[in-house]
Amino acid sequence: MPGTSLITIVGRGHSGTRAISHTLAASGVFMGSPLNVSGDLLPPDDMYAACRVLARAVEWRGGLNWDWSRLASLPIPAEFTDLVHRYLRSVEESPAPHKGWKIPETTLVYPWISRLFPDARYIFWIRNPRDCILGRHLTDNLADFGVPYPATEDVRLRRAISWKYQYDLVKATAQPRHWLEVCFEDFVLRQDETLARLEDFLGLKLFKIPVRPEAVDRWKLEGGTNYYDFFAPAMREYGYEGQYA
Repeated sequence: MPGTSLITIVGRGHSGTRAISHTLAASGVFMGSPLNVSGDLLPPDDMYAACRVLARAVEWRGGLNWDWSRLASLPIPAEFTDLVHRYLRSVEESPAPHKGWKIPETTLVYPWISRLFPDARYIFWIRNPRDCILGRHLTDNLADFGVPYPATEDVRLRRAISWKYQYDLVKATAQPRHWLEVCFEDFVLRQDETLARLEDFLGLKLFKIPVRPEAVDRWKLEGGTNYYDFFAPAMREYGYEGQYA
């Protein structure tokens, strides 16, 4: 409908995406129904199935190398489109002037989501990967979503590979016309400044939710491996220098 804005969040699980989902919901953005405590739109099954459909077009070249080039030109299968629209039914049927959704698995289908919704506003939510891999997430095992990768029994390494795959997938995709990158650490430690950026991008006033500074750099208090060399390029890009192993 005219004047309606569609908003979605791209970012791997445990990137702190619930913070922006809660912010948007508290600010009057309809984020779909029902939602869980993380601000994810439920039920997720159709989105999970859509992830597996897209994965058929991904070519694994061995190691930590994947080819996503077909995703830009391959006709999007009707099966994928139907699954996404079923998942988003409550959002798409809402008359709300500002609406959107959040679920981390959107990142796995981002190349085709950006083609289906070229006018949506995309927020790429970033967090230090050392914090991202501390906790379990459903996307830890990419094979569950049809994506091949080097098999490992090392849980942290498996999470790190999932993080790299999703980061590289986003970077390999042409940016849509409305795109903003936000670091979770900035949202927590410089909330007013970060909200101002988001407000300018979204064109609406945002509610200030409570944040916890202790959510930043949790890796410093955790045992076990939390750094891998393949994190380095992204850590440099987003200002996490000085936090290498």
